Amino acid sequence: MVEVVGTAPTSAMVITKPVYRHSWKTNIINIKVVTRNSTSLFKMKLTKEQKQEIADQQSQKNVTKRVTSSELEKILFEAIPVLDYGFIRVVDYMGDDSSIVQSARVSYGKGTKKISTDEGLIKYLMRHWHTTPFEMCEIKYHVKLPIFIARQWIRHRTANVNEYSARYSILDKEFYLPEKENLSAQSTSNRQGRGDLITGTQADEVLQILKDDATRTYSNYEKMLNERFDGTIIDEKKTGLARELARMNLTLNSYTQWYWKTDLLNLLNFLFLRADSHAQYEIRVYAEAMLETVKKWVPMTHSAFLDYRVGAVNISSKGKKIIQLMVKGKKVTYESSGLSKREWNELMTTFEFEDKII
Repeated sequence: MVEVVGTAPTSAMVITKPVYRHSWKTNIINIKVVTRNSTSLFKMKLTKEQKQEIADQQSQKNVTKRVTSSELEKILFEAIPVLDYGFIRVVDYMGDDSSIVQSARVSYGKGTKKISTDEGLIKYLMRHWHTTPFEMCEIKYHVKLPIFIARQWIRHRTANVNEYSARYSILDKEFYLPEKENLSAQSTSNRQGRGDLITGTQADEVLQILKDDATRTYSNYEKMLNERFDGTIIDEKKTGLARELARMNLTLNSYTQWYWKTDLLNLLNFLFLRADSHAQYEIRVYAEAMLETVKKWVPMTHSAFLDYRVGAVNISSKGKKIIQLMVKGKKVTYESSGLSKREWNELMTTFEFEDKII
């Protein structure tokens, strides 16, 4: 298990200041992110030292006999912005599409088959749930994210994780504040979902509360530590509280960071759930950014994943029989289907039979 912001001594993550610490005296750089449907402009704050460190990492020239992904190499180490202060970075990886094919055939290596045959094999593996060959590829991300999203993320217990330790270091003075278009009320039909958008003065009030609470608790955090986020001492006559105790007062929208390493199979399982439209927005945007890195890393697998997982449907045996009867022109009603109301509506929604939803 990992700590909320650093509890176990063995999980302490010693992070150097230039790369990970945020300074309020930073330059704001505009980063253009192209999505499937639109081009969005994000503002992410990086210090000159952070930008230089990324540039140094990207300028490395290493000779290797192992397979590499040319498109992923182009963005290796790059900080891809997510939310207001968050990001993901691919910092390491092993294997590519050919590694999946090689392990499936238990062959000597590349060149034994045509590319088209390799693509067909990957599609076959994905289609028939032959999953172990996908475990032969691994990837490591550096992720900066709000603590409340980290706690949701860590439910996927199929990765190696090392988190920034607030027992060792002082957390950055950064808090996630949602945009107004993502400020929704509680859903009336789903206990863990969002409903209609909150607008007007109520939205302004909510955002002000979030900002005030985060700012106040961080100020008290510094006061208890007797140390500011930049390392300066507040009162030379006082002794600061231990960092492992002072952190308990922070709000869950504070940012943490971790290294997250997993194999391709478990990454796809994560993305299948978290890039889904029903996933919470704040974790979904991380998943969508990671999905784009998968496209650059293993394009054949990415295509098969979209076709046979993301774009596919999974129905029960009862649901299958109902669709078969409908295709034959038979009349099937909710009352005669043997399904619950929720099952019936989900099935009709899946096949876009909107007029049959009850």
